[in-house]
Amino acid sequence: MNELYDEIKQLIIDALNLEDLTVNDIETEAPLFVDGLGLDSIDALELGMAIKQKYGLTMSADNEEMKKHFFSVKTIADFVKANS
Repeated sequence: MNELYDEIKQLIIDALNLEDLTVNDIETEAPLFVDGLGLDSIDALELGMAIKQKYGLTMSADNEEMKKHFFSVKTIADFVKANS
């Protein structure tokens, strides 16, 4: 699962052009939005598109259930693993 965490962290860095960060700078269980990385709704849309492109899964931050999956790298990885 660590490999999937690192893959998702790199996806976040690439999709959101966070060139100042490395995989090691992103905590697996830290919040991605507001606290933690401080991402916003535009970032959620871009991240959702990147996840769809890479894994063929649709994630939408508009849905309350989906917001839970966007909480952290771990929750995204859990969603990807459960739906792949």
